[in-house]
Amino acid sequence: MFIPGPKLTQVFASRWKALLWAASILATAYFFIPKQGEDNAQQDAQAASIARQILPADTPAPTSTQASPWALPDSSSSAGH
Repeated sequence: MFIPGPKLTQVFASRWKALLWAASILATAYFFIPKQGEDNAQQDAQAASIARQILPADTPAPTSTQASPWALPDSSSSAGH
């Protein structure tokens, strides 16, 4: 498995282990997902400042205007077909 931790066959071997596992998942979500309307502007600005320091300033701009490299081309660009 990709997720570190106990095997699911061991987790669901008893009801108590399954309940403890489920409670840990819910606790993780409760503590790590921000509350609705919570203002994290200061933390976001600090993270952006750190990223600007780490990343090189002369990063080239992307050459493609498509949102995804897996996206299909526009129908206007394939009008000649």
